[in-house]
Amino acid sequence: MVPVATAARTRYHWPHSHSLSIRGPPMFLTNQDMVELVEWRRRLHSMPEVSGAEERTAAEVRAFVAATGPDRIVAGLGGHGVAAVYEGREPGPTVMVRAELDGLPIAELGDVPHRSTVPGNGHMCGHDGHMATLAAVARGLGRQRPLRGRVVLMFQPAEEDGSGAAAVIADPRFGGIAPDLAFALHNVPGLPLGEAALVEGPVNCASRGMRIVLTGKTAHASMPETGVSPMAAMAGLMPALTALASGGPIDDGFAAVTITHARMGEPAFGIAPGHGEIWGTLRTLTDGRMAALVARAEALAAAAAEEHGLGCAIGYHDVFRHCENAPEAVGHLRRALDAEGVPHGTGMLPFRASEDFGRFGDGARSAMFFLGAGENHPALHNPDYDFPDDLIGVGARVFMRTIRDLLG
Repeated sequence: MVPVATAARTRYHWPHSHSLSIRGPPMFLTNQDMVELVEWRRRLHSMPEVSGAEERTAAEVRAFVAATGPDRIVAGLGGHGVAAVYEGREPGPTVMVRAELDGLPIAELGDVPHRSTVPGNGHMCGHDGHMATLAAVARGLGRQRPLRGRVVLMFQPAEEDGSGAAAVIADPRFGGIAPDLAFALHNVPGLPLGEAALVEGPVNCASRGMRIVLTGKTAHASMPETGVSPMAAMAGLMPALTALASGGPIDDGFAAVTITHARMGEPAFGIAPGHGEIWGTLRTLTDGRMAALVARAEALAAAAAEEHGLGCAIGYHDVFRHCENAPEAVGHLRRALDAEGVPHGTGMLPFRASEDFGRFGDGARSAMFFLGAGENHPALHNPDYDFPDDLIGVGARVFMRTIRDLLG
């Protein structure tokens, strides 16, 4: 990689990169560091593992950060989580920076040379890039420890299904590295490349998957009256659920119900169904409104089942708390963005999408900022999405500046 100097910016030509003008690499990294970080990010991209199955990814992370000489590595945290700890010489606060290990069960359709080699799985959310950003910070901390306190680089498992942060926090070993302040980033297609979005208060919605199981009795298709079919209940329940909350502006009253899957009976012409399922996602801006939406949805399901003589069971999956940025933590990130010359505003915040980082806010002043992946970049969870390598250095600069400002 050879930098081409200009009056105000430097263009770095990563192999197969997005070829966009960005500032140079962070002062604590070399050009060779950046080449290796991009190569490592692309290696991670080619080997995605879904939530709870991130064994190889965790091994890659552990090997990379071990080479930077942390004072301690905590592995197998809350599943496959990895935490690298860098101690300062003097007492002080614990600052945690988090990235995610998991990919998605989405087949990659892009044509990049480093495309996924795992059928049906892909890093379609950019967690490979988030890991590379933390790996860049690890190299900087390996060369220069903070003066005081300590830094915990947290590579969290199972973010995509909402279970990872809770599992990490519940791990008895987390108490020994629990942070006073916690930070994270997420890339955002649709926002100009390298620009940041940051606000105080809620930034990601609470959500949960609701699975409604209706049980009746099968019958011969020629005599459906001898059975109990869930068909009429399902036909009325699906629109009734979506009518509970139809979205709208993202304000304090925002709520939405989205039906994501439904099935009934067996794929056969001779059997009238006796079983049906409806899957839906319930979404609110804050945790406080979720309980009310859940109660209303459960009441609808119970009433439909009673009306049609059906059994009803309800379960919940992929439960996400809302993610809220604490004012103090936002202030630290704003100062770092300003110091590093990263343009920022409120962007599209808050987002309807959910994020598992919010649980860390229970025990720490926490904040997440969002980094633009480009206005025309493929959207998150699209099959042709790929993390822009240019963001690795930008994110690392902001995190390192935040760490140095807090810990010296």
